[in-house]
Amino acid sequence: MTDELIISSEGRAGRVSLNRPKAIHALTTAMCSGIIDALEMWREDEEVEILLFDHAEGRGFCAGGDIRMLAESGATDGVEARRFFHTEYRMNHRLFAYAKPTVAFMDGITMGGGVGIALPCKYRVATENTRFAMPETGIGLFPDVGGGWHLSRLPGRVGQFLALTGARIDGAECLSLGLATHYLSAEALEDAKARIAADPSRVEGILGQLSVTPPPAKIEESRIAIDRLFAADRLEDIYAALEADGGDWALKELATLRTKSPQTMKVSLRLLREGALMQNFADEMRQEYAVGAHVVQRHDFLEGVRAVIVDKDNAPKWNPETPEGVTDHMLDTIFAPLSEDEAWTPA
Repeated sequence: MTDELIISSEGRAGRVSLNRPKAIHALTTAMCSGIIDALEMWREDEEVEILLFDHAEGRGFCAGGDIRMLAESGATDGVEARRFFHTEYRMNHRLFAYAKPTVAFMDGITMGGGVGIALPCKYRVATENTRFAMPETGIGLFPDVGGGWHLSRLPGRVGQFLALTGARIDGAECLSLGLATHYLSAEALEDAKARIAADPSRVEGILGQLSVTPPPAKIEESRIAIDRLFAADRLEDIYAALEADGGDWALKELATLRTKSPQTMKVSLRLLREGALMQNFADEMRQEYAVGAHVVQRHDFLEGVRAVIVDKDNAPKWNPETPEGVTDHMLDTIFAPLSEDEAWTPA
Protein backbone atom coordinates (compact mmCIF):
# COMPACT_ATOMS: atom_id res chain seq x y z
CA MET A 1 0.00 0.00 0.00
CA THR A 2 0.96 3.68 -0.16
CA ASP A 3 0.50 6.53 2.32
CA GLU A 4 -1.26 8.35 -0.53
CA LEU A 5 -4.27 6.13 0.28
CA ILE A 6 -6.02 5.36 3.55
CA ILE A 7 -7.44 1.85 3.32
CA SER A 8 -9.71 0.73 6.15
CA SER A 9 -12.64 -1.48 7.08
CA GLU A 10 -15.44 0.15 9.03
CA GLY A 11 -18.39 -1.97 10.07
CA ARG A 12 -19.30 -3.97 6.99
CA ALA A 13 -17.76 -1.48 4.57
CA GLY A 14 -14.36 -1.23 2.95
CA ARG A 15 -13.24 2.40 2.69
CA VAL A 16 -10.68 3.96 0.34
CA SER A 17 -9.75 7.56 1.11
CA LEU A 18 -7.51 9.38 -1.34
CA ASN A 19 -4.74 11.10 0.60
CA ARG A 20 -2.70 13.60 -1.46
CA PRO A 21 -4.30 16.83 -0.23
CA LYS A 22 -1.60 19.18 -1.56
CA ALA A 23 -2.25 17.81 -5.06
CA ILE A 24 -6.05 17.69 -4.57
CA HIS A 25 -5.58 13.90 -4.43
CA ALA A 26 -4.35 13.60 -8.02
CA LEU A 27 -3.70 9.94 -8.78
CA THR A 28 -0.28 8.33 -9.01
CA THR A 29 0.54 4.89 -10.35
CA ALA A 30 0.99 3.66 -6.78
CA MET A 31 -2.45 4.94 -5.79
CA CYS A 32 -4.09 3.13 -8.70
CA SER A 33 -2.23 -0.07 -7.80
CA GLY A 34 -3.27 0.33 -4.18
CA ILE A 35 -6.94 0.64 -5.11
CA ILE A 36 -6.69 -2.48 -7.28
CA ASP A 37 -5.12 -4.35 -4.36
CA ALA A 38 -7.91 -3.20 -2.05
CA LEU A 39 -10.58 -4.28 -4.51
CA GLU A 40 -8.96 -7.69 -4.79
CA MET A 41 -8.56 -7.98 -1.00
CA TRP A 42 -12.26 -7.28 -0.40
CA ARG A 43 -13.60 -9.25 -3.37
CA GLU A 44 -13.92 -12.53 -1.43
CA ASP A 45 -14.11 -11.02 2.07
CA GLU A 46 -17.55 -11.87 3.41
CA GLU A 47 -17.17 -9.27 6.16
CA VAL A 48 -17.07 -6.49 3.57
CA GLU A 49 -20.39 -5.97 1.78
CA ILE A 50 -19.93 -2.51 0.25
CA LEU A 51 -17.07 -0.18 -0.75
CA LEU A 52 -16.87 3.56 -0.07
CA PHE A 53 -14.60 5.98 -1.95
CA ASP A 54 -13.86 9.46 -0.61
CA HIS A 55 -10.97 11.81 0.16
CA ALA A 56 -9.15 12.28 3.43
CA GLU A 57 -9.07 16.08 3.61
CA GLY A 58 -8.83 19.14 1.44
CA ARG A 59 -11.02 20.83 -1.13
CA GLY A 60 -11.61 18.06 -3.63
CA PHE A 61 -12.28 14.39 -4.17
CA CYS A 62 -9.69 14.04 -6.96
CA ALA A 63 -8.29 16.57 -9.44
CA GLY A 64 -7.15 13.98 -12.00
CA GLY A 65 -3.86 12.24 -12.65
CA ASP A 66 -0.23 13.16 -12.13
CA ILE A 67 -0.06 15.35 -15.25
CA ARG A 68 3.46 16.64 -14.69
CA MET A 69 4.83 13.09 -14.51
CA LEU A 70 2.95 12.13 -17.66
CA ALA A 71 4.43 15.08 -19.57
CA GLU A 72 7.96 14.43 -18.34
CA SER A 73 7.65 10.81 -19.42
CA GLY A 74 6.01 11.73 -22.73
CA ALA A 75 8.93 14.03 -23.52
CA THR A 76 11.28 11.02 -23.34
CA ASP A 77 10.36 7.38 -23.96
CA GLY A 78 6.81 7.49 -22.57
CA VAL A 79 7.31 4.29 -20.57
CA GLU A 80 6.22 5.67 -17.19
CA ALA A 81 3.21 7.43 -18.75
CA ARG A 82 2.07 4.20 -20.39
CA ARG A 83 2.55 2.33 -17.11
CA PHE A 84 0.34 4.85 -15.35
CA PHE A 85 -2.42 4.65 -17.97
CA HIS A 86 -2.26 0.85 -18.02
CA THR A 87 -2.64 0.64 -14.23
CA GLU A 88 -5.26 3.38 -13.99
CA TYR A 89 -7.43 1.83 -16.69
CA ARG A 90 -7.21 -1.56 -14.98
CA MET A 91 -8.50 0.14 -11.84
CA ASN A 92 -11.32 1.80 -13.83
CA HIS A 93 -12.31 -1.50 -15.40
CA ARG A 94 -12.12 -3.41 -12.10
CA LEU A 95 -14.45 -0.84 -10.52
CA PHE A 96 -16.84 -0.99 -13.47
CA ALA A 97 -17.10 -4.79 -13.25
CA TYR A 98 -17.00 -5.10 -9.43
CA ALA A 99 -19.63 -7.42 -7.99
CA LYS A 100 -20.14 -5.63 -4.65
CA PRO A 101 -21.92 -2.26 -4.51
CA THR A 102 -19.69 0.81 -4.55
CA VAL A 103 -20.32 4.39 -3.43
CA ALA A 104 -18.31 7.44 -4.52
CA PHE A 105 -18.59 10.69 -2.57
CA MET A 106 -17.89 13.41 -5.15
CA ASP A 107 -17.47 16.21 -2.64
CA GLY A 108 -15.45 19.09 -4.10
CA ILE A 109 -13.32 18.96 -7.24
CA THR A 110 -13.98 15.77 -9.24
CA MET A 111 -12.06 15.85 -12.50
CA GLY A 112 -10.24 13.49 -14.85
CA GLY A 113 -8.99 10.54 -12.83
CA GLY A 114 -11.51 11.33 -10.10
CA VAL A 115 -14.29 10.94 -12.65
CA GLY A 116 -12.71 7.59 -13.57
CA ILE A 117 -13.18 6.40 -9.99
CA ALA A 118 -16.63 7.89 -9.45
CA LEU A 119 -18.59 7.06 -12.58
CA PRO A 120 -18.11 3.26 -12.49
CA CYS A 121 -19.58 3.25 -8.95
CA LYS A 122 -23.20 2.20 -8.52
CA TYR A 123 -23.95 5.14 -6.21
CA ARG A 124 -22.46 8.56 -6.92
CA VAL A 125 -23.10 11.25 -4.32
CA ALA A 126 -22.82 14.92 -5.26
CA THR A 127 -22.91 17.87 -2.85
CA GLU A 128 -23.05 21.65 -2.98
CA ASN A 129 -19.24 21.55 -3.23
CA THR A 130 -19.04 19.30 -6.28
CA ARG A 131 -17.16 20.71 -9.26
CA PHE A 132 -17.17 18.09 -12.01
CA ALA A 133 -15.22 18.43 -15.27
CA MET A 134 -13.28 16.62 -17.94
CA PRO A 135 -10.93 19.50 -18.88
CA GLU A 136 -8.33 17.50 -20.80
CA THR A 137 -8.59 19.23 -24.20
CA GLY A 138 -7.14 22.34 -22.53
CA ILE A 139 -3.83 20.51 -22.05
CA GLY A 140 -3.80 18.58 -25.31
CA LEU A 141 -5.22 15.41 -23.82
CA PHE A 142 -8.69 13.85 -24.15
CA PRO A 143 -11.40 12.70 -21.69
CA ASP A 144 -10.05 9.25 -20.91
CA VAL A 145 -10.65 6.90 -17.91
CA GLY A 146 -13.75 5.68 -19.72
CA GLY A 147 -14.84 9.11 -20.95
CA GLY A 148 -15.67 7.72 -24.36
CA TRP A 149 -18.12 5.34 -22.70
CA HIS A 150 -19.61 7.53 -19.97
CA LEU A 151 -19.88 10.86 -21.80
CA SER A 152 -21.33 9.31 -24.95
CA ARG A 153 -24.22 7.93 -22.86
CA LEU A 154 -25.30 11.27 -21.41
CA PRO A 155 -28.54 12.81 -22.73
CA GLY A 156 -28.46 14.64 -26.06
CA ARG A 157 -25.10 16.19 -26.90
CA VAL A 158 -24.11 17.09 -23.35
CA GLY A 159 -21.24 14.60 -23.41
CA GLN A 160 -19.74 16.18 -26.50
CA PHE A 161 -20.18 19.64 -24.98
CA LEU A 162 -18.41 18.65 -21.75
CA ALA A 163 -15.63 16.84 -23.61
CA LEU A 164 -14.83 19.72 -25.97
CA THR A 165 -15.23 22.71 -23.67
CA GLY A 166 -14.06 21.16 -20.39
CA ALA A 167 -16.99 22.97 -18.74
CA ARG A 168 -17.24 22.72 -14.96
CA ILE A 169 -20.64 21.71 -13.64
CA ASP A 170 -21.91 21.62 -10.07
CA GLY A 171 -23.58 18.94 -7.99
CA ALA A 172 -27.12 19.90 -9.01
CA GLU A 173 -26.13 19.63 -12.67
CA CYS A 174 -24.48 16.26 -12.06
CA LEU A 175 -27.71 14.96 -10.54
CA SER A 176 -29.81 16.36 -13.38
CA LEU A 177 -27.63 14.67 -16.01
CA GLY A 178 -27.41 11.33 -14.21
CA LEU A 179 -23.71 11.69 -13.44
CA ALA A 180 -24.70 11.60 -9.76
CA THR A 181 -27.37 9.34 -8.31
CA HIS A 182 -27.93 11.37 -5.12
CA TYR A 183 -27.47 14.93 -3.84
CA LEU A 184 -26.59 15.35 -0.16
CA SER A 185 -25.43 18.26 1.93
CA ALA A 186 -21.70 17.97 2.57
CA GLU A 187 -22.33 18.07 6.31
CA ALA A 188 -24.41 14.87 6.01
CA LEU A 189 -21.69 12.77 4.37
CA GLU A 190 -20.04 11.36 7.49
CA ASP A 191 -23.44 10.35 8.86
CA ALA A 192 -24.20 8.67 5.52
CA LYS A 193 -20.92 6.76 5.54
CA ALA A 194 -21.41 5.59 9.13
CA ARG A 195 -24.98 4.42 8.49
CA ILE A 196 -24.01 2.61 5.28
CA ALA A 197 -21.08 0.89 6.99
CA ALA A 198 -23.39 -0.29 9.77
CA ASP A 199 -26.05 -1.67 7.41
CA PRO A 200 -24.99 -1.84 3.73
CA SER A 201 -28.28 -3.48 2.75
CA ARG A 202 -30.00 -0.15 3.39
CA VAL A 203 -27.68 1.98 1.24
CA GLU A 204 -30.40 3.15 -1.13
CA GLY A 205 -32.76 4.03 1.70
CA ILE A 206 -30.02 5.82 3.65
CA LEU A 207 -28.93 7.94 0.69
CA GLY A 208 -32.53 8.64 -0.19
CA GLN A 209 -33.40 9.68 3.36
CA LEU A 210 -30.41 12.00 3.64
CA SER A 211 -30.85 13.53 0.18
CA VAL A 212 -31.86 17.16 -0.08
CA THR A 213 -33.43 19.10 -2.92
CA PRO A 214 -30.67 20.67 -5.03
CA PRO A 215 -30.86 24.15 -6.52
CA PRO A 216 -31.93 24.40 -10.17
CA ALA A 217 -29.48 22.77 -12.58
CA LYS A 218 -28.10 25.67 -14.62
CA ILE A 219 -27.08 23.47 -17.55
CA GLU A 220 -30.75 22.71 -18.25
CA GLU A 221 -31.13 26.31 -19.44
CA SER A 222 -28.64 25.54 -22.23
CA ARG A 223 -29.69 22.00 -23.14
CA ILE A 224 -31.59 22.98 -26.28
CA ALA A 225 -28.67 25.11 -27.48
CA ILE A 226 -26.16 22.37 -26.67
CA ASP A 227 -28.12 19.72 -28.56
CA ARG A 228 -28.50 21.99 -31.58
CA LEU A 229 -25.09 23.65 -31.78
CA PHE A 230 -22.97 20.64 -30.76
CA ALA A 231 -24.97 18.21 -32.90
CA ALA A 232 -22.18 17.44 -35.39
CA ASP A 233 -19.38 14.91 -35.01
CA ARG A 234 -17.19 17.16 -37.17
CA LEU A 235 -15.45 19.93 -35.23
CA GLU A 236 -15.54 22.37 -38.16
CA ASP A 237 -19.33 22.02 -38.29
CA ILE A 238 -19.64 22.82 -34.57
CA TYR A 239 -17.53 25.96 -35.07
CA ALA A 240 -19.72 26.96 -38.02
CA ALA A 241 -22.94 26.38 -36.05
CA LEU A 242 -21.72 28.51 -33.14
CA GLU A 243 -20.59 31.29 -35.48
CA ALA A 244 -23.87 31.23 -37.41
CA ASP A 245 -25.90 31.42 -34.21
CA GLY A 246 -24.07 34.54 -33.11
CA GLY A 247 -25.74 34.74 -29.70
CA ASP A 248 -23.88 35.55 -26.50
CA TRP A 249 -23.88 31.95 -25.27
CA ALA A 250 -22.74 30.55 -28.62
CA LEU A 251 -19.95 33.09 -29.02
CA LYS A 252 -18.76 32.47 -25.46
CA GLU A 253 -18.54 28.73 -26.11
CA LEU A 254 -16.83 29.32 -29.46
CA ALA A 255 -14.22 31.47 -27.73
CA THR A 256 -13.69 28.64 -25.23
CA LEU A 257 -13.19 26.08 -28.00
CA ARG A 258 -10.58 28.30 -29.65
CA THR A 259 -8.40 27.98 -26.53
CA LYS A 260 -8.42 24.16 -26.69
CA SER A 261 -6.27 21.76 -28.71
CA PRO A 262 -7.93 21.22 -32.12
CA GLN A 263 -6.19 17.85 -32.35
CA THR A 264 -7.55 16.46 -29.11
CA MET A 265 -11.00 18.01 -29.61
CA LYS A 266 -11.22 15.94 -32.80
CA VAL A 267 -9.87 12.94 -30.91
CA SER A 268 -12.61 13.47 -28.31
CA LEU A 269 -15.41 13.63 -30.86
CA ARG A 270 -14.24 10.42 -32.50
CA LEU A 271 -13.77 8.75 -29.11
CA LEU A 272 -17.36 9.52 -28.08
CA ARG A 273 -18.77 8.52 -31.47
CA GLU A 274 -17.03 5.14 -31.32
CA GLY A 275 -17.54 4.78 -27.57
CA ALA A 276 -21.32 4.95 -27.99
CA LEU A 277 -21.07 1.79 -30.11
CA MET A 278 -18.78 -0.17 -27.79
CA GLN A 279 -20.35 -3.38 -26.51
CA ASN A 280 -18.28 -3.67 -23.34
CA PHE A 281 -16.19 -1.43 -21.13
CA ALA A 282 -12.99 -3.42 -21.63
CA ASP A 283 -13.07 -2.63 -25.35
CA GLU A 284 -13.40 1.06 -24.51
CA MET A 285 -10.40 0.96 -22.19
CA ARG A 286 -8.33 -0.93 -24.75
CA GLN A 287 -9.00 1.79 -27.32
CA GLU A 288 -8.41 4.65 -24.88
CA TYR A 289 -5.08 3.13 -23.86
CA ALA A 290 -3.92 3.00 -27.47
CA VAL A 291 -5.02 6.61 -28.02
CA GLY A 292 -3.40 7.73 -24.77
CA ALA A 293 -0.13 5.97 -25.56
CA HIS A 294 0.05 7.96 -28.81
CA VAL A 295 -1.25 11.33 -27.58
CA VAL A 296 1.03 11.54 -24.53
CA GLN A 297 4.09 11.82 -26.78
CA ARG A 298 2.62 14.29 -29.25
CA HIS A 299 3.36 18.01 -29.34
CA ASP A 300 0.00 19.26 -28.09
CA PHE A 301 0.11 17.40 -24.79
CA LEU A 302 3.65 18.48 -23.99
CA GLU A 303 2.85 22.06 -25.00
CA GLY A 304 -0.44 22.10 -23.10
CA VAL A 305 1.21 20.97 -19.88
CA ARG A 306 3.96 23.54 -20.38
CA ALA A 307 1.46 26.36 -20.81
CA VAL A 308 -1.01 25.39 -18.07
CA ILE A 309 0.99 23.46 -15.47
CA VAL A 310 4.67 24.42 -15.81
CA ASP A 311 5.04 28.00 -17.11
CA LYS A 312 1.39 28.87 -16.40
CA ASP A 313 1.25 31.42 -19.20
CA ASN A 314 -1.98 29.81 -20.46
CA ALA A 315 -0.88 30.49 -24.03
CA PRO A 316 -0.30 27.11 -25.67
CA LYS A 317 0.83 27.01 -29.29
CA TRP A 318 -1.19 24.16 -30.74
CA ASN A 319 0.01 22.25 -33.77
CA PRO A 320 -2.06 22.13 -35.90
CA GLU A 321 -3.50 25.51 -34.91
CA THR A 322 -6.93 25.01 -36.49
CA PRO A 323 -9.46 22.20 -36.84
CA GLU A 324 -8.86 22.16 -40.59
CA GLY A 325 -5.22 21.27 -39.99
CA VAL A 326 -6.11 18.07 -38.13
CA THR A 327 -6.42 15.51 -40.90
CA ASP A 328 -8.18 12.17 -40.96
CA HIS A 329 -4.80 10.53 -41.46
CA MET A 330 -3.53 12.14 -38.26
CA LEU A 331 -6.53 10.83 -36.35
CA ASP A 332 -6.13 7.36 -37.84
CA THR A 333 -2.52 7.36 -36.63
CA ILE A 334 -3.60 8.34 -33.11
CA PHE A 335 -6.33 5.68 -33.04
CA ALA A 336 -4.12 2.95 -34.50
CA PRO A 337 -4.30 -0.22 -32.36
CA LEU A 338 -1.19 -1.26 -30.50
CA SER A 339 0.51 -4.59 -31.12
CA GLU A 340 -0.70 -7.50 -29.00
CA ASP A 341 2.34 -7.34 -26.73
CA GLU A 342 1.79 -3.59 -26.08
CA ALA A 343 -2.03 -3.49 -25.89
CA TRP A 344 -3.98 -2.92 -22.70
CA THR A 345 -5.51 -5.94 -20.99
CA PRO A 346 -7.83 -6.19 -17.97
CA ALA A 347 -6.33 -7.22 -14.64
